[in-house]
Amino acid sequence: MADTILKMEKITKTYGNGVIANKDVTLEVEKGEIHALMGENGAGKSTLMKILFGIEEKDSGSITFNGKSIDGLKPAEIIEAGIGMVHQHFMLVESLRVYENVILGMEPKKGIATDKKAAIKLVEELSEKYNLKVDPLTKVADLSVGLKQKVEIIKVLARNAQLLILDEPTAVLTPVVSNNL
Repeated sequence: MADTILKMEKITKTYGNGVIANKDVTLEVEKGEIHALMGENGAGKSTLMKILFGIEEKDSGSITFNGKSIDGLKPAEIIEAGIGMVHQHFMLVESLRVYENVILGMEPKKGIATDKKAAIKLVEELSEKYNLKVDPLTKVADLSVGLKQKVEIIKVLARNAQLLILDEPTAVLTPVVSNNL
């Protein structure tokens, strides 16, 4: 299947206390598709995504992305492969500005200094392209939860993710915000 971007086959994860989080789970994603994993709390949805992103280790099964095995890769290697994840609990530095959070770890350089103009331009372009509307100069601490989530998405897109995982994307939003998405 030439359009298959992700294939997780027979993924099993059992925790040390005997709790089975996932048992023989198979998930296949084609390019351009949107999937939602649904189930009650404790059903193993987040565990499966953490396994995909290299945060949790699976007991068995295999994972391929763009036709290549990504079994055993660490999160930094998963990001490099083209998978991005927006965690339920944001991974932002509150004291930094939006653009600083987005480029953290991949700072554009001008000589030995960070190219602030290039960083701001990157955030503005992604914000406009994906209709995320976030001011790159605002401090993250001053943003609403909904805008912080948009910053996380821009951060993932800035790293050229081909597959975007949103773990419990509406869990941190107010009912008014999540109903208007």
